[in-house]
Amino acid sequence: MLPTIVLVGRPNVGKSTLFNRLTKSRDALVADFPGLTRDRHYGRGVGASKPYLVIDTGGFEPKAETGIMKEMARQTLLAIDEADVVFFIVDGRAGLTPQEYTIADTLRKAQRPVLLVVNKTEGMMKSVVSADFYALGLGDPLSVSSAHGEGVKDLVELALEGFPEQEAEGKKGRDRNPKIAIVGRPNVGKSTLVNALLGEDRMIAFDEAGTTRDSIYAELEKDGKQYTIIDTAGVRKRGRVFEAIEKFSVVKTMQAIEDANVAILVVDAQEGITEQDAHVAAYILDAGRALVVAINKWDGLKEDERDWIKKQIDRKLQFLDFAKFHYISALRKKGLPELFTSVDGAFKAAFTDLSTPQLTRVLSDAVAQHQPPISKGIRPKLRYAHQGGVNPPIVVIHGSHIAGVKDSYKRFLEGIFRKTFQLVGTPLRVQFKQGNNPYADALDKRKAGEGIVTMRRRKTERRKELKTKKEEENKKH
Repeated sequence: MLPTIVLVGRPNVGKSTLFNRLTKSRDALVADFPGLTRDRHYGRGVGASKPYLVIDTGGFEPKAETGIMKEMARQTLLAIDEADVVFFIVDGRAGLTPQEYTIADTLRKAQRPVLLVVNKTEGMMKSVVSADFYALGLGDPLSVSSAHGEGVKDLVELALEGFPEQEAEGKKGRDRNPKIAIVGRPNVGKSTLVNALLGEDRMIAFDEAGTTRDSIYAELEKDGKQYTIIDTAGVRKRGRVFEAIEKFSVVKTMQAIEDANVAILVVDAQEGITEQDAHVAAYILDAGRALVVAINKWDGLKEDERDWIKKQIDRKLQFLDFAKFHYISALRKKGLPELFTSVDGAFKAAFTDLSTPQLTRVLSDAVAQHQPPISKGIRPKLRYAHQGGVNPPIVVIHGSHIAGVKDSYKRFLEGIFRKTFQLVGTPLRVQFKQGNNPYADALDKRKAGEGIVTMRRRKTERRKELKTKKEEENKKH
């Protein structure tokens, strides 16, 4: 499971700015007045040496007794219970406040690892700004600037220091039992599908949204092969998540997706493709997990309704063109064998081996077909490619001036590699690496030599000038 970092602090100390910095997104609204964030934001932290989840919370006032502030405090306390590490954020420009003593006491009682983060310290002497916050008794204050990114990376690395490295996905990952996460909105039939796959009523399936509250792991043997099925809680649109316990089912679902090899996205055909279906699909894609889409409750639709759903899929889920779509009925167990065939294919594709000669040959053919566009007067040169990882497959391309490669050309290469190697059911990522100049050392030496020659020439010319000047003065006398 990925470690979870929870951002806690009184209103307007910069929690949402830090959340956006950690997730490299703009998911959390930011404005210069307190109380803007009232609901939680969940995201996948990026840019650190280890993957992690991060949760932004509303302004924390532990002693609030009524109204929205009381509800926000209750939600924050539940977030702290789910945390592996808490960032207690304070405002370095505003200084220490009485409210922060109360928050510090609450965090001590929660017995969670806490890092005291002094925000908004850009352009200030860090030791002076942080001195007052030692009084909170939470260890050394760590000065950062969320807005400018100062000290943020070191802060995250410190927080993740005690967590184990994620196991590299390679041949061992391919030999393990596939883990399959069943994900989607509430009440689309996830638990019914799990029961149908397992052949028994293992999960509670009830016609009410939010029946499943946690991620539940179950073992399955099918055709002599072992699988782990993960039934997850439904992910609602944030504004419709009312119960506190349900809000943290989202964290469990995100962790289950990260833990899985293949995700089955379950969609309710009778309700159509919603924005939240696309949101969950996008998270699976960001996590790099292989994907199969199950359009459930298909048997209850008329022919014209089925055509309408297919048009919606083409319009709203077109970014999942690498995945297989299956039209099933979990309740009547229709379409399940084909669904599992696609799961096996997606798992195999996610762990496929791509040889360096083949990748380089495909890259050369792609460049010959369509060269990368010129950027700032220079055309990027792509020399060779090799595999950099699996689950998802990663293709590393070496070359020069690769900073000028456009995202559109990157997507073009991803499509070429996926089509050539028939990678159905898994996303594929292309990364670029600037090649070293093999003549760099010789060039540096030559420049150094030229520099020495130039200095000697200048000294000789200067001596000649002085000699000529002295001769002219002697003639005058």
